[in-house]
Amino acid sequence: MQTPDLEGMTQVAGGVFLMGSDRHYPEEAPAHKVVVDGFWMDRFAVTNAEYRRFVEATKYVTLAERPVNAADYPGADLRRLQPASVVFKKAPRGTALSDHFQWWVYIPGADWRHPRGPSSTIKGLDNHPVVHVAFEDAEAYAKWRGKALPTEAEWEFAARGGLDGAEYVWGDAFTPDGRHLANTWQGEFPWQNRYEDGYEWTAPVGSFPPNGYGLYEMAGNVWEWTTDWFQNHDTSASPCCTLDNPRGAAREASVDPANGGPKIPRKVMKGGSYLCAPNYCQRYRPAARMAQPIDTSICHLGFRCIVRAAKSA
Repeated sequence: MQTPDLEGMTQVAGGVFLMGSDRHYPEEAPAHKVVVDGFWMDRFAVTNAEYRRFVEATKYVTLAERPVNAADYPGADLRRLQPASVVFKKAPRGTALSDHFQWWVYIPGADWRHPRGPSSTIKGLDNHPVVHVAFEDAEAYAKWRGKALPTEAEWEFAARGGLDGAEYVWGDAFTPDGRHLANTWQGEFPWQNRYEDGYEWTAPVGSFPPNGYGLYEMAGNVWEWTTDWFQNHDTSASPCCTLDNPRGAAREASVDPANGGPKIPRKVMKGGSYLCAPNYCQRYRPAARMAQPIDTSICHLGFRCIVRAAKSA
């Protein structure tokens, strides 16, 4: 573990804010007041170059690169239990938006070095956010740097950049004066992407303007891990009360796969990605949230780190 280096980070003073939203997806409600203490946060998502330095220094092997333990997946087809990660592929026009298996594919050999499959590389992508990192992979990097991953409340407070209650990290208009301020999907998901923002896949960090706290790409580009176990806000929050530094649910929050497989605990991911579209997954907003299984890495999920301010005696 290194002594945390605050270079490349920005200070977030902390304070009170309105977390969540009553206007969009049900898991965002109810909007409720939250207090967070001050911390420092990475200005950018962790990049491929930064993650490479960690791997070279520690010989760390990510979850997507390791042999799969069959005991963790009783009843599964052993032929499918091989190192793999989830990659997006465009689906045919007219694909039902309820059938996400039409655009998500487990690809053996996909990992952070091979983001679109075994024949792809990250050559020329040093300054792009690292993807195909499971929760434990992100946490291992953060610990090596002497840092931590943010809670959901810390992440959302930072993403808002001082614009409490605004729809987006930059204000209330999605494309003010016709400008795209985040890397998202333009067109009809999942078959047509016009990438009017300039990027079909990930964008280099710093490609879009920072928010009010000097943080870049807190909307779109890649989702980001938080440390909170997923639960609905309505089971943990009340609009009548202000919560101090919430840490989310207990580990028991989990999901039963439709095939009757094992329960897979899920963490909250925030921020949306380059695959969020107006007709599907309008989650390029600070209040938006999704549950992500901790045993799964994917092509549009990365992370950034924080350093919490030392408590005074």
